[in-house]
Amino acid sequence: MSEVRLTLEEDGPSADATPVSYAILDQSLWLRFQQAETLHEFLETWLALVTRQVDGLSSGLLLVGEVPDVGPFQAVAHWPAGSSEAPQDLADAAGRAVQERSSIVLGEATERRVLAHPLVVTGRLFGALAVSAPPKAAATPVLFRRLQWAAGWIEVLLRREQEAKDAELRERVTVAFDMLASLLEHPRFEEAAAALVTELARRLDCESVSLGFLGRRGVRVRKVSNAASFGRRSSLIREVGRAMDEAVDQEAVILWPVPGDWEFRVTRAHEHLARSHDVGAVLTIPLMAEDRIVGALTFERREGAPFSAQDVEVCDAVAAVAGPILEDRRRLSRWLPVKVLASLREQLVMLFGPTHFGAKLATVSVAAVAAVLWYGSVEYAVSAPARLEGTVQRSIVAPFNGYLAAQNARAGDLVAEGEIIAVLDEKDLSLEHLRLATARQQRMRELDRTIADRQMAEANIIRAQLDQIEAQIALVDEQLSRTRIRAPFDGYIVEGDLSQQVGASIERGQTMFRLAPLNAFRVVLEIDERDIDEVAPGQRGSLRLAAFPETALDYAVTTVTPMARQGEGRNYFRVEASLEGDLERLRPGMEGVGRTAIEARRLGWVMFHDLADWFRLQAWRWLP
Repeated sequence: MSEVRLTLEEDGPSADATPVSYAILDQSLWLRFQQAETLHEFLETWLALVTRQVDGLSSGLLLVGEVPDVGPFQAVAHWPAGSSEAPQDLADAAGRAVQERSSIVLGEATERRVLAHPLVVTGRLFGALAVSAPPKAAATPVLFRRLQWAAGWIEVLLRREQEAKDAELRERVTVAFDMLASLLEHPRFEEAAAALVTELARRLDCESVSLGFLGRRGVRVRKVSNAASFGRRSSLIREVGRAMDEAVDQEAVILWPVPGDWEFRVTRAHEHLARSHDVGAVLTIPLMAEDRIVGALTFERREGAPFSAQDVEVCDAVAAVAGPILEDRRRLSRWLPVKVLASLREQLVMLFGPTHFGAKLATVSVAAVAAVLWYGSVEYAVSAPARLEGTVQRSIVAPFNGYLAAQNARAGDLVAEGEIIAVLDEKDLSLEHLRLATARQQRMRELDRTIADRQMAEANIIRAQLDQIEAQIALVDEQLSRTRIRAPFDGYIVEGDLSQQVGASIERGQTMFRLAPLNAFRVVLEIDERDIDEVAPGQRGSLRLAAFPETALDYAVTTVTPMARQGEGRNYFRVEASLEGDLERLRPGMEGVGRTAIEARRLGWVMFHDLADWFRLQAWRWLP
């Protein structure tokens, strides 16, 4: 296409100026616009056409942002194209239009008008267009309308680019999901790997696709498309492995031949592979899993079919999807001893490597806790429920059959020695005493008459009957004295409440009260059967009662009962101990917790011996 050059003059015609037909210029611009191959050429020609729509010759400036709505917005084209840079007023107007996202007019009252219009497509700001109009140009609203119509070409361009990008994205997503479906169909690693390389070779039109995984001595090729075994191709497999090592060492995608716009990468192994394998292009993409490289995929194409940028993006998307799944399948397919050793190696790397500070801190903390549990010692004590009892408990029983007349005390009351705590009914005894007294008077008169009649034998019989009556009277007097139930000593009534039985019959020998002394107590401990072997007479401990939890009372073990008892779903032994210290505030029946000191033992044993004993018992129960 021939270049059209113009000599323009704003102030007036020049003698040396060559007249030019603007129709030829417009035709040339439209031809360049239709045949534009690059974005810059398209925008520059479009700007020239826009400014040509203004009556008379004008200048124009186009700002475009790298990121829509964000920028930065820079000048990508200006008209006339031959000038060094756009006028400052155009740049200022375009900048204001971008900032305010609205049309701007500068110099409305002067000879040089500057119009700026923002380029907004689908609600997003892509840039701004600014033009200068001479005085003879159309009115400002008409010019703005022309600029808005012209901006439609920019929207067409943007939509075309977006459609092309969407098509590329759909292609990448489609291939990636197809490969993902192919992998998920095969739960075993060998089958999944074979299906992946075979499907990739078919979909991407490759001579072969190779899959390798990173080992101790570099990348080892595990699968090659359309090859059941490597066999005679061992030399080529080594070349493929070296190419994979080259990509893994550089942690980058390697393509040979290298495109001109790529960053520098070492491609020696890839070039050697292409020449030895007689292929035209080689592409290797590292496989990532858990933020680390685990292997690589190598693609080979025949001569005359190079990898395009879109092909590289598709292969990269497939590698990103396939990497974690293949690594997971490979780990699951290993033998159990290999899995154990690999897990142990990973843990050692975490502990002694430069990373995973949290794992190191947790390990040190666990080791410190274990050392404290093993080497630390603490006084071991057996805890058990405890209650107070009187050292001596006196039972007060009914002396004979009768009826309860009154009750003066009950459980919990403090009584003094000799104090009447209950009274039995004495009516029957009083009548019996009166009958016996009358019988005695009658026998005494009979004795006097027989003596007067000198009937000695009869007198002896009457004397014997009088002795019998006296004995009965003495028995009744004794029973009358026992109708007053008295406290045998100072103490607390710990059992007995007959307030609801006044007037009821009382059987001889029935326990009416239990009385405990004021200052003589003993501690009764309910030691669990698991700990009874640790407790022996003479050991000392501390007792805290629920009534006085802030005060510790010392005691010494005196008796261990050899018989077990049951209560509250457990077996326990009764252990008695003698209390020491101030006992004034204590009362029989108080309950609390006693801790019997045994000896100093390891902290770990003290904390976990019960659990260990339980496991030992369960193991003995269920294991042969």
